[in-house]
Amino acid sequence: MLAAGSSFKHQHLSAILAQPPGDDFFFEVHAENYMGAGGPPHRMLTALRERHALSLHGVCMSIGGPDALDERHLARFRDLVLRYQPALVSEHLAWSSHGGTFFNDLLPLPYTRATLDRVCEHIDQVQAAIRRPLLLENPATYLAFASSTMGEAEFIRAVAQRSGCGLLLDVNNAFVSAANHGYSAVDYLNAFPLERVGEIHLAGHSEQRDDEGAPLLIDSHDRAVAPPVWDLYRGVIERIGPTPTLIEWDSELPDWPTLRAQAQAARRIMREELHHAA
Repeated sequence: MLAAGSSFKHQHLSAILAQPPGDDFFFEVHAENYMGAGGPPHRMLTALRERHALSLHGVCMSIGGPDALDERHLARFRDLVLRYQPALVSEHLAWSSHGGTFFNDLLPLPYTRATLDRVCEHIDQVQAAIRRPLLLENPATYLAFASSTMGEAEFIRAVAQRSGCGLLLDVNNAFVSAANHGYSAVDYLNAFPLERVGEIHLAGHSEQRDDEGAPLLIDSHDRAVAPPVWDLYRGVIERIGPTPTLIEWDSELPDWPTLRAQAQAARRIMREELHHAA
């Protein structure tokens, strides 16, 4: 059973391979970094896969976009799933392309019936291609649409029920969005369909100021997980039990022991819950 893991960064490969393999430690890779046919990225990923389970995380599928999915991109995504047999496969509830133009960002969606139809259609297409359930990740958002007719947790529940997909709960995203929009992260998680969660993300965030001088949290993945995010995570684990948990850290990279220690902290919380439940 997978326990805790982290983002895979090639700078850490030698340190990872120097330690004994762990049956329950897994690594997440972004699918788009491995869509070439071969070369050093695949050699490194093959060496990693021989010792550890993988979580394949897509970032450019544009699940929520108005256009049809890119068939070539989906085929490459499918081929990666077949090649590496990851334990977990996920994508974002967001859009990133329109009219043939790709935007290097995960952009938010209005939560409407039309968006629900489109997202479910795209998820059905992905799941048919990869022949397994997809885990859909809740976003970090910095604006809300006046046209939305349902809340985010309600929307995600409807998507999961209709498409049969699982969910990737990003606890840091939940915290960031709640702070930015002025609602309770605890209330959001109470409304979230936790019974569909197959993986959890934790990450660090930074604080900026918006144009009016108000605080704005950014899902920056450039530092350790913040204490209030750990508190939310502990509450989730108390409710749903141990769940594969991954630490995202994508810039301002620490050394491998520092990153691994974050994953070990998540593992300790899960072990404590097992002890209390026994």
